[in-house]
Amino acid sequence: MPPFQFVGVLHLLPLPAAPRGSPGFAAVRERALADAAALAEGGAHGAIIENFGDAPFAAGAVDPHVVAAMAVLAAEVRSRHPSLRLGINVLRNDARSALGVAVAAGAEWVRINVLAGAAVTDQGLLQGDAHQWLRYRRELGCTARILADVHVKHARPLAGGSIGEAAADLWRRAGADVLIVTGRATGAEVDGAELAAVRAAVPEAEVWLGSGVTQGSARSWRDRVSGAIVGTALHVDGDIRAPLDATRVAKMAEAFRG
Repeated sequence: MPPFQFVGVLHLLPLPAAPRGSPGFAAVRERALADAAALAEGGAHGAIIENFGDAPFAAGAVDPHVVAAMAVLAAEVRSRHPSLRLGINVLRNDARSALGVAVAAGAEWVRINVLAGAAVTDQGLLQGDAHQWLRYRRELGCTARILADVHVKHARPLAGGSIGEAAADLWRRAGADVLIVTGRATGAEVDGAELAAVRAAVPEAEVWLGSGVTQGSARSWRDRVSGAIVGTALHVDGDIRAPLDATRVAKMAEAFRG
């Protein structure tokens, strides 16, 4: 199994032109850099940047200013904290933009919520396009690995089928580099039976957790997966609207070390 990765989430405040209003790019930048510092100080291995504050999210391509803002922020985080491995997730499912930001900022991962198949979500129907996205990655000369969600949270697969079948398709047919298993919603714990089904279907795959990890549960997951993306539990008082807490990050890192 590859070395374990503890990756914190930089939930960006609403960017300019966000549906619910924005505090302005200066405020977004200030929070993002403070949160990145908390992850680095607390001992996280990496950070994944998401335009989380832009909810409700676009179902298709995001506006150009979102790509520009995320590239600027990602590059600055990388420059200030070279020890943090960097990931990009352009919500809800703009893989082309995520790959573009990754190239500009030198990110190591992109997270794609629906890489293949189709899912009914609160944005409507999202359809994967692994063929085009893998081609685009190659055209860009991008080395970022693709983290692909299996039965992503806040969604239901359109075609049905088991989570094991979906995992096998993502790994063996769609070209995912890492599979992510999540709970049903942001902050929701992963179903252990679903994780076991994914591992049984593709025992050769690298599998990460994508939601619901807490300080109390971290150790129990540690030997079952190769990584965990942790968001909610790292915020002050576990409130996703609050800044990240370096002490919580450090306690989570220690919990993963056991």
